[in-house]
Amino acid sequence: MKVLVLAPHPFYQERGTPIAVDLLLRALSERGDEVDLLTFHEGSDKVYSGLKIKRISPWLPVNGIKPGFSVKKLVCDVLLMGRFMYLMAIKKYDVVHAVEESAFMAMLICPIRRIPYVYDMDSSMTTQLVDKFGVLKKFENILRWVEGLPMRFSKIVMPMCDVLADEARARGAKSVVVLKDVSLVGNEEVTSSIADLKGEFGTDKKIVMYIGNLESYQGIDLLLDSVNLIYKELPELIVTIIGGADDDIEKYEKISRSLGMDGVVHFLGKKPVADIGAYMSQADILVSPRVHGINTPMKVYSYLHSNTVVLATDLPTHTQVMNGDIGMLAAPEKQAYADGMLELIHDDELRVRLSKAAHQHIEKEHSYEAFKQHLYEAYEQLELTTSKHVDA
Repeated sequence: MKVLVLAPHPFYQERGTPIAVDLLLRALSERGDEVDLLTFHEGSDKVYSGLKIKRISPWLPVNGIKPGFSVKKLVCDVLLMGRFMYLMAIKKYDVVHAVEESAFMAMLICPIRRIPYVYDMDSSMTTQLVDKFGVLKKFENILRWVEGLPMRFSKIVMPMCDVLADEARARGAKSVVVLKDVSLVGNEEVTSSIADLKGEFGTDKKIVMYIGNLESYQGIDLLLDSVNLIYKELPELIVTIIGGADDDIEKYEKISRSLGMDGVVHFLGKKPVADIGAYMSQADILVSPRVHGINTPMKVYSYLHSNTVVLATDLPTHTQVMNGDIGMLAAPEKQAYADGMLELIHDDELRVRLSKAAHQHIEKEHSYEAFKQHLYEAYEQLELTTSKHVDA
């Protein structure tokens, strides 16, 4: 099939949605599809058979685009829409695969060309907006109705987790195929020198590790507040934080210093995705203190696959993937989260049992092969639809 993938974000960058899009492109290439990717100007290229990357060209200096809503992203979305309209006018695609908010663009343009589109639903835009701008809470029902429009008119909605699938069905989606993320641990080749954390901090230390961006919804404030409750009675405790933009790292370093934890909490900056497995293997506990959102962070699959125990907040963003049999869940409150951390630090047997069960679960349910199987089944549905249309 000839597929146009709309990716309204920088590509390629080593963070959640761009990584998921990269998995999509790799799988479509292996299926033998011809794929045009339309994306933002920022990011590095990827090379796959049948893939052509097309980018917007801002006339203004629009740089450093972060996850979530921003004026910069809005400007780039407008430019993406213009380039999308141009491509649809000059080329004939079999399907448009629209990621996140680009589904609205597909909903408006695809019917004109009688081309079906897929809504790749990576998150709930309404939930993100309401969490970030509390004043929008009073308009939540209207926002969810608007968000449901591209779900109703798409051929298939492909949410990345069960909670989003329920949302899509409730909003009138004709067909829903859950396309869950996969673990990135196990097949990577280490690309740089890995720091020896036990050698640096001491073999007697218990390393609690967070990996990801440092946006407010990730719960770094909760993590630091929880550590602040227990670090004085735990001389063996070390917290390492990997990832984050420079300004966010500076912000949380200041908070750590103000709490007297500058010798306990260490910010290691960004690391290549290929190296993350090697860092995870050095941790005693991996933490996901996320406090907002309903979609499951991609890193959780790698966390659970890493053979290191996971401590996460007891919220749907985590519970739709993990339970108490494969990880430790704690309420998103500083005392509860601190208690969960303490229990894992003091119980070696519990850490081993949970981490082994989690590894086995991911091996069975969240492999790249499982991802491809679900994607290919959905695209076979689309091929049947488009072939019937041509026959008619």
